[in-house]
Amino acid sequence: MSSSTTAPGSSALTEAGPLSLCEREPHVPADRLVAEMVPPPRFDSVRFSTYIPDPNQPSQSEAVTVLEGFAAGLGGAHASGAGRRGFLGFGRAKAPKTPAGPRGVYLDGGYGVGKTHLLASLWHATPAEPSRKAFGTFVELTNLVGALGFQQTVQTLSEHRLLCIDEFELDDPGDTVLVSTLLGKLVEAGVALAATSNTLPGKLGEGRFAAADFLREIQGLSAHFRALRIDGEDYRHRGLPEAPAPFTDEQVAKAAYATDGASLDDFPHLLEHLAKVHPSRYGALTDGLTAVCLTDVRPVPDQSTALRLVVLADRLYDREVPVLASGLPFDKLFSEEMLKGGYRKKYFRAISRLTALARDAKGLVGS
Repeated sequence: MSSSTTAPGSSALTEAGPLSLCEREPHVPADRLVAEMVPPPRFDSVRFSTYIPDPNQPSQSEAVTVLEGFAAGLGGAHASGAGRRGFLGFGRAKAPKTPAGPRGVYLDGGYGVGKTHLLASLWHATPAEPSRKAFGTFVELTNLVGALGFQQTVQTLSEHRLLCIDEFELDDPGDTVLVSTLLGKLVEAGVALAATSNTLPGKLGEGRFAAADFLREIQGLSAHFRALRIDGEDYRHRGLPEAPAPFTDEQVAKAAYATDGASLDDFPHLLEHLAKVHPSRYGALTDGLTAVCLTDVRPVPDQSTALRLVVLADRLYDREVPVLASGLPFDKLFSEEMLKGGYRKKYFRAISRLTALARDAKGLVGS
């Protein structure tokens, strides 16, 4: 095959062929889980200044102003003096003073309004060393507790100035209680909190989780949070073209062979493989990939499989890995029953993110 058929931005066909997600079984040590609690690569460069508020949604501009002030208030000494000998300053000339007002913010809005952008911007704007502030999804936080144990997790995170939790999962009562208890310990230690959340089962409505419900679920922590409503439409659909139609198996395979660092897998086989890998390892599963190529995309067979696919879609989106596919378009992945059920917000988010990554992958296919 001549170089003229090579996809833009890729090399000629590699002799070794593409990689395969189905052949990867990553193991992630606990110290990596801690070190990686930073905004994902997609949000490395985001700042409050790069968030473009919708002029028709004044709540977006207001949220930026409030969060900038919140970040500025986190400067100086650790809020409670935790982790420093001499509680409340006994034995010292001066005690660090706990700032007045809520020690947490909750970003309340539907998917695609830029909550993660704002949460990552808060992390970047907080005046502390990266090792003193943490950013992760609810799933990543529960995985950290599983890897380190509850007490060690409390001890590790208590030295932090800020903990940002994206996509707080409120559909598992056990995990919600676990994390709420953890956050209670961290608040006592003076750690500031920021969170976004997902929808509880049965909370259909407008595709968002109401702040009042979030505050009720975290019970005793509610007094520590100020809720910021962020109205708006999914930004990934604002003025963007429709999702590209799926390509043929031949086009997908050709692009995979022509792109260094691309993977190529049959979609049904990949879904089977995801059941063998803990979701906490899905990020590591995608390490080093420049593109994910999938053939024979079809509807997911059941809810457990669908939820695993949601986690994979999140990790690919975080890492800006384009997804090239044949078969059905991504808006046909989930059944009507799933899209009307309690996890509908997760499925719509996955569709939105995979569609964005499919647009990114169009350049992999030569003319």
